[in-house]
Amino acid sequence: MERKNVWESYSTKQIRECDLFNKEYRDFLDNAKTEREAVNVIVNLAEKSGYVEFEEAVKKKKGLKKGDKVYSVVMNKSIVLFNIGEEPLEKGMNILGAHIDSPRIDIKSYPVYENGGFAFLDTHYYGGIKKYQWVAQPLSLHGVVIKKDGTTVELSVGEDEDDPVFFVSDLLIHLSQEQLEKKAAKVIEGEALDIIVGNKPLVINNSKKTDKEENKEKDPVKAMLLKLLKDEYDVEEEDFLSAELEVVPAGKAREAGFDKSMILAYGQDDRSCAFTSLYAMLVTPNVKRTACCILTDKEEIGSVGATGMASQSFENIIAEMVNLEGDYSELKVRRCLSNSTMLSSDVSAAYDPSYDSAFEKKNAAFMGQGMVFNKFTGSRGKSGSNDANAEYIGYIRKIMDDAKVIYQFAELGRVDLGGGGTIAYLMAKYGMNVIDAGIPVLNMHAPYECTSKADVFETMRGYMAFLNAPGM
Repeated sequence: MERKNVWESYSTKQIRECDLFNKEYRDFLDNAKTEREAVNVIVNLAEKSGYVEFEEAVKKKKGLKKGDKVYSVVMNKSIVLFNIGEEPLEKGMNILGAHIDSPRIDIKSYPVYENGGFAFLDTHYYGGIKKYQWVAQPLSLHGVVIKKDGTTVELSVGEDEDDPVFFVSDLLIHLSQEQLEKKAAKVIEGEALDIIVGNKPLVINNSKKTDKEENKEKDPVKAMLLKLLKDEYDVEEEDFLSAELEVVPAGKAREAGFDKSMILAYGQDDRSCAFTSLYAMLVTPNVKRTACCILTDKEEIGSVGATGMASQSFENIIAEMVNLEGDYSELKVRRCLSNSTMLSSDVSAAYDPSYDSAFEKKNAAFMGQGMVFNKFTGSRGKSGSNDANAEYIGYIRKIMDDAKVIYQFAELGRVDLGGGGTIAYLMAKYGMNVIDAGIPVLNMHAPYECTSKADVFETMRGYMAFLNAPGM
C-alpha cells in the first residue's frame, strides 16, 4: 500500500505554518523539562486561551454550560482540560490523553556525599533508559525543595549559558578494557549514575575550630557544596528529604539536518504529543461533544501513584462535572466514560535504517509520513495492549481522511523483540473506544530524541479533527 510523504504534499504556505508551529513546540520543550514545569507552562497557555480553574466552579456550585473552558491540576504534576460541548456529558466526550513525564535521573533522599575530592549527588534513574547514554555529557538540575515551614524553593540550574552544568563521569578509554567486555546493560550500572556537582573544598581559617567545623574539614568539598546551597537557595542538607529534583540533559531543543526538517531534543516522548494535544485543545472553538485533554504523569513507570492515569483522580473530576450539570447519578458518570472516544496521544518507534533488523518494515512507522496510529502496543503476543477494534478504526480513518490529515499505521518493532505500553488500556477499562495515536520518534528514551517537523504538525492537525468529530 502506497504511503504519502508529508513534505511532498505541502505547499509553501503549509511549510511556513509547519515551521512556525514547530518553533512554538521547541519553546515548550525548553521550558517544560519536568512534569511540574510542563504543568506551569500549560496553565499559563490555557488561561491565555480563556480557560479557568475548575475547582472555583465547584466551590461556587456554578453550573457548566456550552462553551465553558475549564482545567484541573492534580498535585502540580498532571492536568486535565475541558471544552464543554452542546451535548450532555452522559453522551460521552472526545478525549486526548498524553503524558508529560519522561525518562530521567532522580535525586535520592540522602544524596550528598564526598569521594575522591568530588562532591556527588546520589541518584536513582526513572523509567526505561540505556544507562550508558547518560554519562559524560552536560546535565541540568530541575525541581522543587519544600522546606518544613511550607516554603517552596524552585531550582533550574544548567539551562542558561552562565549556569554551571553537572555530569556523570565515565572511565577513560585507556583503562576501559574490562568495562568494554561487559554487556551494554552492565557497562554503566544504576549506582554509578551519581552526578558530580563540585570539586572545591571549603577552607576554614580560624585556628580555634568548633566540632562542627572539624567535621566540615573531613569532607571539605561536601561542606563547600552545602554552604553554596545555603547561601544561594537557603537549602539545608536535611531539606533534600522533602525535595523532588530531576536530572535531565542540559540545553535547548534544536533543529536537525541541513534541511532543518527535524527536531532533536530531550523529552519528546511524550511531550511532543502533549504539546500537540494541548495546542489542538486550545485552538478548538465550540464543540458538539465535550472535548477533553488529559496530560498525565508517571506513564514511564506504569502510570501508578496519585498523579498517574491508574489513579481515580480523572474519574473524580468527571463525577464533579456531572454533578455540576445537576441531577447527579453514578450511572451518568459511567455512561459518560463508556460513551467517550479517545486517542491515547503517545509516540511510536520510528523506523531506523541503521537497525533494520529490529523492525518489520511493512508495518513500521516512518518519519516524514505523518501521524501514526498503533492498533495495539504491548509486547510479543499483544500482552498488556488495548488492541482497538475494527469499527473504531474505521471511524477514525474517516475523520482523518475528511480532514485531509496524512497518517500511517504501525506496530512497535518485530513481534518477538519487545514492545511498549501507553495509557490506552487504563482508559479502555471504562468501556470506551481507545487507540494509540501520535508521532514517530527516533532514539526513543535516549537523552536526545528526534522527530520530524512534518509529523508533529500533522499530528496536531489530526488531534484537531478528532476533537471536532461527532460520536460513533
